[in-house]
Amino acid sequence: MTLFYGKFRQKGDVMDLTFSQEDLAFQAQVRDWLAAVLPDAHPARGKNLFTQSREDTAWWQAELNKKGWGAPAWPTEFGGTGWSEAQRAIFANECARHGAPMQSPFGVTMVGPVIYTFGSQAQKDTHLPKILDGSMFWCQGYSEPGSGSDLASLRTMAVCDGDHYVVNGQKIWTTQAHWADWIFCLVRTSQEGRPQEGISFLLIDMKTPGVEVKPIYSIDGEHHLNETYFTDVRVPVENLVGEENQGWTYAKFLLTHERIGIANTGGTRAGMANIKSLHDYLTETMDESYLKADIDRRYADLSIRLDALSMLESRALASGEGTIESMVLPLPLKLLGTHLQQDVADLAVDLMDYAALPRQGHGFGDPDQRARNESDWRSQGPKLMAGMLTGRASTIYGGTSEVQRGIMSKFVLGL
Repeated sequence: MTLFYGKFRQKGDVMDLTFSQEDLAFQAQVRDWLAAVLPDAHPARGKNLFTQSREDTAWWQAELNKKGWGAPAWPTEFGGTGWSEAQRAIFANECARHGAPMQSPFGVTMVGPVIYTFGSQAQKDTHLPKILDGSMFWCQGYSEPGSGSDLASLRTMAVCDGDHYVVNGQKIWTTQAHWADWIFCLVRTSQEGRPQEGISFLLIDMKTPGVEVKPIYSIDGEHHLNETYFTDVRVPVENLVGEENQGWTYAKFLLTHERIGIANTGGTRAGMANIKSLHDYLTETMDESYLKADIDRRYADLSIRLDALSMLESRALASGEGTIESMVLPLPLKLLGTHLQQDVADLAVDLMDYAALPRQGHGFGDPDQRARNESDWRSQGPKLMAGMLTGRASTIYGGTSEVQRGIMSKFVLGL
């Protein structure tokens, strides 16, 4: 389908979302490169943020950087591609279609833009090149026990002591903290005024004495989540991003970038393609007990929702930075995208029926269990079940669905 990834050209009051010839040429270039660097038998294919290793992630980031594609959305002055919104959408969707590993979002999508927008020159020089070449990994220190979705209630304290901040507190759900070299962390530097007014944005080296990481194993059996503790951790004041007590502004800026990525339309489209392939095969091989009509109906409904989401994503990508649309559209994009992901995962598990049940000898996250041809379709079951279970969190992280609806009701509908 080529409807939703065009140059977003304006024709009167209508936005033209069809491919241009330049778009088609770029799509062919991306496909050829992916086929060369990630052939069918490559062990990194088909993995995602929760199943790929640090080595997979570092390798993929380095390969992208060598091609000059390490940070599609960054400005060219900081090593970005200079791509149009259409090219960025094409690239993301082609990577998902090809089963490419995921870039770790914490560096490229989240802290990188904060650093090049608000950071000092020294912070830019130190961190941006290492994010681009995959030699430095980051994690996110936002959520805390007891805070739920009320990020402003965070209690991790940073007290200025000469040329250092002394940090004490705890963060939770810190994805990839056991890999990370650095953590970008929201800390409380003042108790005065509204809670949002006393928060600062610190960059903390994970090797600093007093930083402790403990694993959290999620329902899919994988270790990608952690608790992170800070006990008298001394952080140089030059690791403060921007101004003290202005961290809430930088946090909101980061969350806008995060929410667009969480919608993951490319990944959802790849999941839908996998469902169709399995459904076609089962329609031909199974007896009348296979509920073809029900699957057809649900697939059609999800396809319509995915096309609508792609249109919304196109609008979000095409909106000018700082416009009302650029600030508002990530909210429904994240809300609708994550619920669609969950419904697609539910259909995949229902399609597999009993084959989705975890069985002895079939690891949830074991890439060797990924089906590579139609004859072993049942081996996809545990992987699809793991994806469905892990995806329960997508409507929570990055701001819960309830929070997204609350913000939209206030700032969009004026309720």
